[in-house]
Amino acid sequence: MDIGDQNLSRLVSPRSVAVLGASDNPQSIGGRAVRNLLEFSAYAGGVYLVNPAREIVAGRRSWPDIESLPEIPDLVVVAVPAAAAVAALERCGQLGVRFAVLFTSGFGEGGGEGREYADRLLKIVESTGMRILGPNCPGLCNINQRIGFTFSPSFRNDLSAGPVGLATQGGGLGRNIMQSMDRGVGIGLWASTGNELDLQVADFIHYMAGKEDIRVIVALLEGIKDGPRFMRAARYAARIGKPVVAFKLGHSDYGRRAAQSHTASLTGSADINSAVFRQLGVVEVDDIDELIDTAWLLSRGLPNQMKPKIAVYCSSGGTAALAADAIGLAGIELAQFSAPTSEILGCNLPAYAAIANPVDTTTAVLKDMSIIDRTLIAVCNDPEVSLVLYPMALDYGDVTEATVRSIIKVNSESRVPIIPVWMSDRQGPGYQLLAASGLPPIRSIGKAVKAIKRWIDYGSWQKEGKREFMPKMLSAPEFVIEDAPSVMGEFQAKRWLRHSGIEIPRCEIAASPEAAISIASKLGYPVVAKVVGEDILHKSDVGGVRLGLASDCDLENAWNEIHANVQSSLPETHIDGILIEAMAPSGGLEMLIGLSRDPVMGLIITCGLGGVYVEVFKDVSRRMLPVDYEQASAMLKELRCYPLLTGMRGQPRRDIAALCHLLVKVSDFAVEHLNSLSEMDLNPVWVGREGQGAYPLDAVIVGWGLDARAAPLACRDGEN
Repeated sequence: MDIGDQNLSRLVSPRSVAVLGASDNPQSIGGRAVRNLLEFSAYAGGVYLVNPAREIVAGRRSWPDIESLPEIPDLVVVAVPAAAAVAALERCGQLGVRFAVLFTSGFGEGGGEGREYADRLLKIVESTGMRILGPNCPGLCNINQRIGFTFSPSFRNDLSAGPVGLATQGGGLGRNIMQSMDRGVGIGLWASTGNELDLQVADFIHYMAGKEDIRVIVALLEGIKDGPRFMRAARYAARIGKPVVAFKLGHSDYGRRAAQSHTASLTGSADINSAVFRQLGVVEVDDIDELIDTAWLLSRGLPNQMKPKIAVYCSSGGTAALAADAIGLAGIELAQFSAPTSEILGCNLPAYAAIANPVDTTTAVLKDMSIIDRTLIAVCNDPEVSLVLYPMALDYGDVTEATVRSIIKVNSESRVPIIPVWMSDRQGPGYQLLAASGLPPIRSIGKAVKAIKRWIDYGSWQKEGKREFMPKMLSAPEFVIEDAPSVMGEFQAKRWLRHSGIEIPRCEIAASPEAAISIASKLGYPVVAKVVGEDILHKSDVGGVRLGLASDCDLENAWNEIHANVQSSLPETHIDGILIEAMAPSGGLEMLIGLSRDPVMGLIITCGLGGVYVEVFKDVSRRMLPVDYEQASAMLKELRCYPLLTGMRGQPRRDIAALCHLLVKVSDFAVEHLNSLSEMDLNPVWVGREGQGAYPLDAVIVGWGLDARAAPLACRDGEN
């Protein structure tokens, strides 16, 4: 069932709920779920406890089964073993129950019988429309309404409501984020999706994007099962201006294996996930602390300027320098104070204080704490300041507590956020005051600057008007892989590309040295000779390429050398011929353009530094399809090698416009043949000086039905 087919409001706030497997045992899953709902929630709807072995549970009437209830509940919470859960949910679906929260594990994590159970649950969803959260999940916590459909013993302690919505697959890390409430983070809703048999993190992103009490959405992802579903949710959130902050596990081989083992889901390529996130405006972070810090900062609003600038305010010269250094290294600008701001600082602080940004009040504030009130608000009100970073290096007890009271007071009057940084391991009353006031202290300057950088970048993305991008994958027919793809070699691949309007060097295949010399005489020397063979993809690795051949003699020698090299490296391989191609002019820069099909996110276009260097430096940029000229230009500017294109240190400027147009043409080609392509590798792509153009020197295409598609383009006698 696709996202948006059913509103989740009756899952998050049902009119009535039944607990299947309700128990008096406070240590059991069913017992904890009952206690959380009856004792620690403020739930006003109908509650029905179901246990066929007991007439009374938790001092309330217990019902033998779902059929005997006086009404059909909106939600059933299931705390019984897998076999019993499947049978009960089949009855629930038939009776019209709309939602189920399934705590139980054993639905496909290890295959076998569990896979059969999972298939039966999917049939329930498909045939009845009932939606399932789980299995193997700790449930759902609607903190803004103080409702817990969960067995977690920590529910009673994690009840600080707020504007952050949280969607996770795993329960342990989700609860870890929930407990950031202890430093002042307010979380309004948490859904843990477990194995995501039906409902996914994407569904809750979509739902929370439309909730007025949620200002920012946090997603902790171990895997993404359904790429288009996630894209739709992220795009919907972006279009209505609801930030999504995501931490995706599985960046290393170890992490990918662990995530797959835990959630039984695909993780996808980390680099491709990151590219998709950037394009959809999802704020990707690197760890849990950054996830929390960034989300809370975004919940306080976006920067008030197109190019935000930061002020640092503290009472320690070393701390001020440390903060300024971190800000500079992150590429963030410090604000330059206006004359009125500088005047207020100069009048209130001693002559030896630093009144330029960063501000060091010195120990003067120890004698007169009101100085903070007067000078900090002046910094906040400076027209160039978008945010004030207030690092506190140590805990001075009562003095720090008084400082915190000033920060809280000024923050309530400020037009920009104040970000307190608590650097000390000693967490005295001042720390608790910040938490209680809704100013969660960040625990280091480095973490604070990371969050600020994400905040600035997201604000820029929103202002640049990129929210309307529509990935082609969302409008394309469903892609189903039925057999293994085939490989189209260089000659046929180039013919197909030329037929699609992509410039390709003139080339022909020779079956003999005499034919090679004849072709070269038509093309004009110098030429390139490349081996052609069905099993030879990396021609240079087997000595199958010779460049700059300037005469018949050079070409004949190259013919013999290539055959000898290939036979030595791959003695069983058949050589179909030698491709003779016009040599590109000297001085070109080698780039790469490629397409690859990610199992989750679909076909992705890549560009970067080409030739042999792509595997060494891995300097690439990626995008979802389609790519227009503006996006192509942005892809190039992301590359570390971009200065090579612009002509650094006396080198010629390359034909950037031609390279951008080539990227667009490759994107158009990929969109036209979206369900035929698995991979395409154009490497190297020759990029000449400005005005000389850009075109592929080698091409390999992998996909489905390629022979049939290439047949109309078969070479006629004498055709180039």
